[in-house]
Amino acid sequence: MRPLLAIGLSVLLPFAASAAGPTAHPIPTRAALDAEVAAAMKAAQANGLAIAVIDDGKVVHVAAYGQRNAKGDPLQTDTVMYGASLTKAVFAYRVMQLVEEGRLDLDRPVGEYFAKPLTDYPAEDGYGPWPDLAGDPRWKNITARHLLTHSSGFANFAYLEPDSKLRFHFDPGTRYAYSGEGLILLQYVLERGLGLDLGAEMQRRVFDRFDMPNTSMMWRADFATNLADGWMEDGTVEPHDERSRVRAAGSMDTTIADLANFVAAYIRGEGLEPATFDAMTSPQLPITTASQFPTLQDELPVAQRRKDLAAGLGVVVFDGPQGAGFFKGGHNDSTGNTWVCVKQGRRCVVILGNDVRAERAFPRLVAFVLGETGVPWRWEYGSGKVFVD
Repeated sequence: MRPLLAIGLSVLLPFAASAAGPTAHPIPTRAALDAEVAAAMKAAQANGLAIAVIDDGKVVHVAAYGQRNAKGDPLQTDTVMYGASLTKAVFAYRVMQLVEEGRLDLDRPVGEYFAKPLTDYPAEDGYGPWPDLAGDPRWKNITARHLLTHSSGFANFAYLEPDSKLRFHFDPGTRYAYSGEGLILLQYVLERGLGLDLGAEMQRRVFDRFDMPNTSMMWRADFATNLADGWMEDGTVEPHDERSRVRAAGSMDTTIADLANFVAAYIRGEGLEPATFDAMTSPQLPITTASQFPTLQDELPVAQRRKDLAAGLGVVVFDGPQGAGFFKGGHNDSTGNTWVCVKQGRRCVVILGNDVRAERAFPRLVAFVLGETGVPWRWEYGSGKVFVD
């Protein structure tokens, strides 16, 4: 098996230069956090937001604010909320366990896990239209590392293509371009290639292990008693989607209390070898675009590319005033989530917003808790995003 961390010095050196960093920003008291969240939510016009704070790998604050639905029922720390693309980072954790177990090789072409060519498998509901790739041999070169670093060459999803056909826009592994379809292909490798049930695997190896009783990769009937609906940018209420299919790209329902337990374990590296954790949260591939979306935008000229930003395995890594950090966002029309960690002090902030307008407050709240981290907010959300002070 090839080493987990196969990266070049041109990517690694900018991240290594920060060393120990400054004295850690003091974690605010619960009263101070409550006041800051209330002010930030008012400024952002957000109806609901839940937050967790982790210090030295331990959960120190978990809180929920505002409403979970149009009736005005309170959002609580055990209210079920949509995880959106935070699902991808949790899925990547399970994938890396499989790498450690020798069941998956990050650099083996994924087509080798199947009994017949990938393109011979029929299109199925819930998976990508793999037969669309039959005329392009580049599918034979795709690896799990490409899929976890969003460098498959696919659009975000095939249905977003003008003709809804899956195709390559660049050679796999050559650049970053966010692709949920790539994560769905990796799910297909686990389920059709390795014979695993992803929902059951996530439940057994992640959710049960880290005390996440109200988290699932698909809808559970008991979620209905304490469930968050969402608010869209125009204030329209969007009912919670009862997802009936496991989707590695974003089907997870969770709570702020549950997700806090997972992120605390993640930043501690629990359940993984130190080298595996380092691989996941270290630069694997440079990020060369001005923003994350649109996903297939042109790369910047070399001189304009950020040297402090790269893809990890399931997360995006950055270098800032406090040294190395990583983050993952999750978003749809009525959901705004973020998860930010700095390795120094093993500190993290997790925010679940059941109002997409909560995203306006993310930079303010993360800085309030952790101090200036260097999270690339403008790259994540684009230059048109308005943030609240």
